[in-house]
Amino acid sequence: MTRGFAILAFLAVLLAVDTQVDVWQQLVLGVVTWVALWLACRGVPPLLRAQALVVVLVATCAEVVGSIVWGVYTYRLENLPSFVPPAHGLVYLAGVAFASRARDPGTQTLLVRAALVLAVGWGVAGVTVLPRSDVAGALGAGLLAVYLVRGRAPAVYAGVFLVVAWLELYGTALGTWEWAPVIPGTGITQGNPPSGVAAGYVWFDIVALALGARLLAAWAERGRPLPGVFGRD
Repeated sequence: MTRGFAILAFLAVLLAVDTQVDVWQQLVLGVVTWVALWLACRGVPPLLRAQALVVVLVATCAEVVGSIVWGVYTYRLENLPSFVPPAHGLVYLAGVAFASRARDPGTQTLLVRAALVLAVGWGVAGVTVLPRSDVAGALGAGLLAVYLVRGRAPAVYAGVFLVVAWLELYGTALGTWEWAPVIPGTGITQGNPPSGVAAGYVWFDIVALALGARLLAAWAERGRPLPGVFGRD
């Protein structure tokens, strides 16, 4: 869990500093974040490192489509900041770090239920009491609830949800990025941030869990069984 809190602290400082820099200085933040990801990966099993790399690749593609092409959300300088791709890997590692502390089934169940209550509650609030209509968030929260109840690795999804929820609330409060009031071309309203945005991160997790072992196997020079991260991974 210490690793998870260290990553959160790094991301908090990173986003705060980003509010004070231009596009060229942002490149330095990108280098620093890649170094941070490398350091974070040094003490984890090879399979987890491979999964983090898959998350970086998939999430970066989603960022290009969602932000640059579609305009569902926009970063402060209307670009894709260079620190964003490696930061996705850090978010995944932080979520797994928190989930890995829930080693016994009872604690895992508590973590998943807490995430479920928060996600559904936030989704309902977005279409009832919050000042900005968030239909997209409610739909995403419903999808996330399915992942948490029936997914392959609910504890991982719950840990990532908690990290993403904090990161989205913090990042939008700083103005690092802003979600469009309506998803372009759809008429579907969304909050800033949408309550169900973590559902998208779960897709990254699903791909990482599916492809991480294959990626590592492709690199491996010996045919030994690959180590698991923990639990049901």
